[in-house]
Amino acid sequence: MPAREADLADLALLREVALEAGEIAHRYFRAQPEVWDKGDGQGPVTEADLAVNTHLHDRLRKARPDYGWLSEESDPLGDLSRLERDTTFVVDPIDGTRAFIDGQPGFAHALAVVRAGVPVAALVHLPELSLTYGAAQGAGATLNGEPITATTRRDPEGATILCARPALDPEHWPGGLPPVKRQFRPSLAWRLALVGEGRFDSMLTIRDAWDWDIAGAALIATEAGATVTDRHGRALTFNRPEARSAGVVAAGQALHGILIAGLGGAGGRVDGG
Repeated sequence: MPAREADLADLALLREVALEAGEIAHRYFRAQPEVWDKGDGQGPVTEADLAVNTHLHDRLRKARPDYGWLSEESDPLGDLSRLERDTTFVVDPIDGTRAFIDGQPGFAHALAVVRAGVPVAALVHLPELSLTYGAAQGAGATLNGEPITATTRRDPEGATILCARPALDPEHWPGGLPPVKRQFRPSLAWRLALVGEGRFDSMLTIRDAWDWDIAGAALIATEAGATVTDRHGRALTFNRPEARSAGVVAAGQALHGILIAGLGGAGGRVDGG
């Protein structure tokens, strides 16, 4: 299906605004920003997260006032007016906040436009690494403007997988753990985008994943040719009241099937940045 002009226009908007967000985040990076704990196991938030969130909200909502809004830093589950809109912005101002606090450059701005539960435009920008991944439905995926393609690896022996170490505990693999090689990156959105880039063969999170962490990058990986589902092999749907999915598995079609066959479904906390 060819890309809609409206989706391409939204992608251009996301790119412009994300680059601006990167400039804001850079001012706080390695500058000892103020940090708070959000409580209830939600993890930390910094003044940079809030400044970027304000910028994204003001710029995007001004440009598209009829779109809904879902952001990690904007009372995400309290305001359900987004469910009344056909189209919604879904954003994580800084995905990988802990990495940001530690002075690691692998954090990302993750932005998506979701229509009827499906991402149609997406941008994942890592300002400190000068990496900008983008996609529109039907238009393919790019990194810094160049097309990217996921791997088509079929043999799990030695295949690379991006995941947290506990995700490979045998208890999660009643069908047998494939002989994959684990690596890790701090941003969940970046892990998905890296699969789309073909730098890694697959990624996995067993824990439930928030929409703002994965909506945009899921489109990027999908448009690059990867298969992306929850940990049970079900299609992902976004902008629901709970705003989260039962984990994520992304890989080329053959390897994805092997990973899903090995998994037996696993509960857990919510994965995020």
